Amino acid sequence: MPYPNVFHLPGEDISPSTDIKPAAISQPLINSIPPDLLPRFDPVYAKYYAHYSAGRLATHQIPIKEFRANPRKYSIVYGRAIAPDVHSITDVQCPVTPSSDGKNSITVRIFEPAPTVNEGKPRPAYINFHGGGWVFGGLETDMEFCKRLVGELGCVVFDVDYRLAPEYQWPIPVDDCIEAFKWIESDKMVQKRNLDRKRFAVGGISAGGMLAAVVSHACRDEGMPLSFQLLGVPAVDLDVYGVDGKLTEEGWERYPSYREMEFTVPLPVARMEYFAAQFLGEERDRDTYNASFRYPLMIYNWKVSPILATNFEGLAPALIMTAEMDPLRDEGKAYGEKMIAAGSHAEVICMKGMPHTFMMMDDILENGKRYNREAIRALATVWGIAIK
Repeated sequence: MPYPNVFHLPGEDISPSTDIKPAAISQPLINSIPPDLLPRFDPVYAKYYAHYSAGRLATHQIPIKEFRANPRKYSIVYGRAIAPDVHSITDVQCPVTPSSDGKNSITVRIFEPAPTVNEGKPRPAYINFHGGGWVFGGLETDMEFCKRLVGELGCVVFDVDYRLAPEYQWPIPVDDCIEAFKWIESDKMVQKRNLDRKRFAVGGISAGGMLAAVVSHACRDEGMPLSFQLLGVPAVDLDVYGVDGKLTEEGWERYPSYREMEFTVPLPVARMEYFAAQFLGEERDRDTYNASFRYPLMIYNWKVSPILATNFEGLAPALIMTAEMDPLRDEGKAYGEKMIAAGSHAEVICMKGMPHTFMMMDDILENGKRYNREAIRALATVWGIAIK
C-alpha cells in the first residue's frame, strides 16, 4: 500500500522494489597523491604514503588548539632511522627577549660525544633549527639527525626549541634563533663546552632552513664566525604570499614549482599558505602596508625572506638540498644561484622523485639516506674531519 504522507505522481509505480541500490560515487581520498603526479614520485614513498597518510587529516587541517592539546594524536611518523645513542644529551635554558606573556627563555638541547673523541681539542659545533612551518615541530623532530651528526663527526650539536606561531609570530621565532646562536657563540659557552669558534655551522629543514639562512646573514653582518650552512628544502621567500596569506599571482609566476606542485603531498600550496598566515599573521601592520605592491613592506625584510637580502657576498658556504616533488624546489635553487652569483659558495642538489619530507624517512628511502651522507660529507670537508 502507498506510504502515508508521501507525494506520488499520478500513475507512478509505488510497488515495493527489491532491486533498489544506492548510487555509487567515486571520490579520491582526502590528502591522497594526485594521479597526474603519482608516476613521478619514488614508488617506495608512494606506497608508504598511501598506507599511512592518505585519507587522514594533515596537521594544518586540525584546529591549532586541538593539536597543541594532543600533538601525538595527529602526528604521522614513519620510516625514520634510529641513530646510535650519544655520550650525553642535556636540556638547558637559553635567555631570549621576553614576549608579552613574560616568557624569557627557550630550551636548547645539547648533544655531546664522549670527551675522548676529540682528545681534548676544541670541538666543532652544529646549531640546528627544526622544521614544521614555524607552527609545528620541536626537540623530537630532528633528534635522530642530531645524534647522527655527533656520532659521525664528533661535533657538539645544539638543537634550538624556538617559540612557535601563531602564539609567537614573526619576528619572535627568528629573533630566538639569532639570540640562541649568540648565546652558544659566547665566551662562556665556548669555554664550558670546549668549542671551536672557527668551526660553527647552522642548519635546518624547511622553516628551519629559512631560519638557518637568516642566521647566516646575521653572522656575516655582525662579524660572527660561521663555517657552513646546511639548508634542507628551505622556505626562503615569503614575499610570494599576500596580506591574506594566499599565494599571489606574482608568486605563482616567480617559481614554476608552485604551479607544478600545487596539489602535491605532503606539502601542497594550501599548507604553505596556512604556515605563512600563522607565522606572519593575517592582520599585518597597516602602517607598513604598500598599496602599490599589495604587500606589507615587512615582507621585504631579509629576516622574513632571506632571498630578498641585498647582499649575498661573504656568506658561509652552503649545501642546499631540494626535492623534485616539492613546491619549494625552485626557490631553494634560486637561493643557491644568488649566493653563487655574489661569489659565495653554494652546492645545490635536487633529489629526484622526493617529497618535501624525504629526509625524515631515511630508514625506507634511499634519498633519505643520501641526505644524511651528503650533510656529513659537506660538514666533514669544511671542518677537516676524515670520515669512513
